[in-house]
Amino acid sequence: MASPNENTLPSSWTTTLRKRVTPYLTTLSHGSAPFITTFLLIHLSAPVMANLGGTSLASQVMLLGREYYQTSFGEKYLLLVPLAVHSLSGIAKRVVAPSPLRRRFTSLLSLTAYAAYALFLPVHFMTHRIYPSDPNPPIYEVGPSELDYELVKVSLHTWPWRSWFLYTGLTLCVAWHAAEGARVIWNTSWREYGGGWKVSTKRRVVGATLAMLPVLSGVFFISREPVYAFSTLSSRFQHALSQSFFYRL
Repeated sequence: MASPNENTLPSSWTTTLRKRVTPYLTTLSHGSAPFITTFLLIHLSAPVMANLGGTSLASQVMLLGREYYQTSFGEKYLLLVPLAVHSLSGIAKRVVAPSPLRRRFTSLLSLTAYAAYALFLPVHFMTHRIYPSDPNPPIYEVGPSELDYELVKVSLHTWPWRSWFLYTGLTLCVAWHAAEGARVIWNTSWREYGGGWKVSTKRRVVGATLAMLPVLSGVFFISREPVYAFSTLSSRFQHALSQSFFYRL
């Protein structure tokens, strides 16, 4: 017959290990957030500028931003790696952390993250980054110098409801997740210096919604312009977008 110590040792050891690992996962998740935030500020500045100068200004700002996030180094280590670290550490923390430390699956922070990673981010990345540069077949390949906000405009004109759902859903998830995440990071790492962040959920949602408006209004102004791309380029944009299941439904 096993002694009480033999029965309790595995459970106690597992709990101790989880408590030791959880802070490291938290550090990885929080430490990757500034890289993602920097990318978002640069990337979303283009649609925001469309409020002032339409598609032309948005495309010019986007080209400047590419110097940060579409270089051989920047895309891998300043965007894709932080995204992978942020998501994987968050998932691992949900699995490893002791029950009292796990965030509710239905929390706004969790729901926006899962919706973004499961649908909005993959579709957006594939349709705006991977499919246009696919050289198979070569006649439909879009060169880097040709890829600008005319692609966004073509998607809004050709598939208006689906495109608006994609851009609105992605912007909503990013804004609300950032608002919730900023509170969590502050209360975890900076509480002792500046006090706790006690803004109500309602106010955080209102703040995130207000942050969304310049981005979505910029997309609106883009959608109101006619397509300026030549018909051959426009057809290549349409082909790239149609490679996604989202646009073939």
